[in-house]
Amino acid sequence: MNILVIGANGKIGQKIVNKIHSNSPHDAIAMVREESQRDQFEKKGIKTVIGDLEKDFSHAYEGNNAIVFTAGSGGHTGDDKTKTIDQQGAIKAIDLAVQHKYIRFMMVSAFGADFQPPEWPKNMAAYYNAKSAADDYLQQTGLNYTIFKPGMLTDEEAKGKVDFGERTDERTGSIPRWDVADVIVKSLDAENTYKKSLELLSGPYQVDEAIEKV
Repeated sequence: MNILVIGANGKIGQKIVNKIHSNSPHDAIAMVREESQRDQFEKKGIKTVIGDLEKDFSHAYEGNNAIVFTAGSGGHTGDDKTKTIDQQGAIKAIDLAVQHKYIRFMMVSAFGADFQPPEWPKNMAAYYNAKSAADDYLQQTGLNYTIFKPGMLTDEEAKGKVDFGERTDERTGSIPRWDVADVIVKSLDAENTYKKSLELLSGPYQVDEAIEKV
């Protein structure tokens, strides 16, 4: 597959692109917003394309057939920007994947995005609402999607052990970004993850084992 990684310059996106490039039979295409962000990928021989979720980025889809969407507005933007990127940008990306008959769509969402609004912290309500709306929209398509909802993200070294357990009121936790990237790349060809929404935390299972158990 030729996999367009939307949000390639982000902390998870960079790891996903590099893992696909070095440890996968597939090709990664890094979508970045700025020309200055190209070099980190192109010096490794990774193809890049400039695309802005607030504009027309349909050109980025030419020649590709799968998506990893890991873009986000960041923690320091207002509610309007969050809705524009995390919800409307994601929906545009989904619509384009449908139009181009893509064979795979992988979404990085957020742990708890399917909670009910009263359960969301007030200062995070716009973020969770945007993620929830995008997730719901994706699930109504015919795409072979997988939605990953990681817990609190950390910059720790990879632990290599994760859990896709059922959501309960008591089940919370964190996960290194390296492990999120590893799970996504190793799930690209895992048909048992198709049309699934998976809450992802550090846990007792090796990544390959956890994916097999989905």
